[in-house]
Amino acid sequence: MEALDIKKLIVAGMPDAIVEVSGDDGQHFEAHVKSPSFVGKGLVAQHKMVYATLGTSFEGALHALSLKTSAPN
Repeated sequence: MEALDIKKLIVAGMPDAIVEVSGDDGQHFEAHVKSPSFVGKGLVAQHKMVYATLGTSFEGALHALSLKTSAPN
């Protein structure tokens, strides 16, 4: 799995989001996701929304994903 694959999955599930994904070893990634969909939601709910976009497609292919989420100001 590559950073671009993860970005595409998140954007497909959250088209209103601004998404940046980095990682260069194929197993450890960091994603920054900013979305109006996060307004009024806590951090855990925001992370669940992002993980829902990934579904089961990343199981076994991804060791770690660090998430930073926020709503626009």
